[in-house]
Amino acid sequence: FKNILAWQKARELVPIIYKLVRKFPDDEKYALVSQIKRATVSISSNIPEGSGRKTNADFAHFLDMSLGSSFELESELIISCDLGFVSEQQLNELLIILGEVQKLIIGFQKTIR
Repeated sequence: FKNILAWQKARELVPIIYKLVRKFPDDEKYALVSQIKRATVSISSNIPEGSGRKTNADFAHFLDMSLGSSFELESELIISCDLGFVSEQQLNELLIILGEVQKLIIGFQKTIR
């Protein structure tokens, strides 16, 4: 899995997001911050988990979960911007990276199906 570009790119997103949410209000620690962190880690975690499965269909299922987590993260980042925790510029920069991850996952899904 370490050679899968989608995993590599998703992994790059984790420290960026973790650094970003440190600046969120304390009362969001167990709400939005927790959701954002879980979704971010889930994107990169499901790719190796799927790679360890016996069939490409199983692997594709885990890629589906990874993709779903990426869209969850996208929504949470937009909400964070709506609430004033993330600037428009930060949001746009993150959505570019996240969009790349999503395209890589979708492209990889096509190759294994």
